Amino acid sequence: MVKLNKIYTRTGDDGTTGLVGGARRLKSDMRVAAYGTVDEVSACIGMARIHTGEGHPEIDRMLQRIQNDLFDLGADLATPEGAGKSGVQSLRIVASQVERLEREIDRLNAGLAPLNSFVLPGGSPAAAALHLARTVTRRAERLMVELRRMPEESVGEEALRYINRLSDFLFVAARAVNDKGALDVLWVPGQNR
Repeated sequence: MVKLNKIYTRTGDDGTTGLVGGARRLKSDMRVAAYGTVDEVSACIGMARIHTGEGHPEIDRMLQRIQNDLFDLGADLATPEGAGKSGVQSLRIVASQVERLEREIDRLNAGLAPLNSFVLPGGSPAAAALHLARTVTRRAERLMVELRRMPEESVGEEALRYINRLSDFLFVAARAVNDKGALDVLWVPGQNR
């Protein structure tokens, strides 16, 4: 269980931070950037939830579960392979979390108007906030992929599947809160030439 009694420790004053297992890394390290961006995704979702709470309670509950999952993902990324304490299993994203996202995407997408163009971020405040969360999610995914390609680094398969699926969920959720796609702002190629 996490216990936070003291907010500042001064241990990061030298530009480093601690990973699970005790290793110190620069705050500019790719692993730290990846889980830091996952934290940004959660903050963006928190902003979106300001707009989804009353009018879209089902989506708001989904987003709340996702925020909890994102802390799991952050813990996963903050724990390099082999860094867990002896006898203690590291917290990792698992297939059931990805599968739940897929079911929720399918449920939300079933009621949406078909698309014949790309969707511009906007429409309603909730949709715009969800699109912002989607773009930050894609950045987190790019960082995770880059981290995985680095020698002696790893990112779990399920973690990558989860972050990829999350951007799909956020796109579909944005359309759902946009009056099931009726308020979507569609891209018109070359409109302003």
